[in-house]
Amino acid sequence: MRPVRRGLSALALLALLPVAGCLYGFAGGGLPPHVRTFAVLPMDNETSSPELPRELQDALRTGLQSRLGLRDAPEERANAVVRGKITRYDLDMAAGFSANPNQATSARRRLRVYVDIEIVDQVTGKVLWTRTGIQADGEYADRGEAQGRKQAIDRIVNDVIEGAQSQW
Repeated sequence: MRPVRRGLSALALLALLPVAGCLYGFAGGGLPPHVRTFAVLPMDNETSSPELPRELQDALRTGLQSRLGLRDAPEERANAVVRGKITRYDLDMAAGFSANPNQATSARRRLRVYVDIEIVDQVTGKVLWTRTGIQADGEYADRGEAQGRKQAIDRIVNDVIEGAQSQW
């Protein structure tokens, strides 16, 4: 009975080797193998929202670290840089109202953020991924703009990471 159990254990280990290799082979989300560090440069801001560039930069940094396994680095030492421009920030668009006069009036608002972003390989000088006119919406209750902005930023980060992964 023991030789069979030992044989099954060895077989199970052999079956797991390709899976373990995949875990390491896809580090960085399919990025070129030399890209292990990144820097998110400050975003150009063509809007009147002073907090938006910092919030987007922080969310991109966190997303690239957690979802692609890259390490943050200063621009001069980074293998790749993420740079971009926030081109528009439409705020306070009506999304919905309660029409029943017997209920408390609760308005839902919507905002939309537009950005242009590119990821550049600093080793080769090649643009790895670029997209202009990315737009994302966020909804929020009255006086809850920060919550809506976070939703929109999270959607942008998701689009950048998924879009970049699909290119490699």
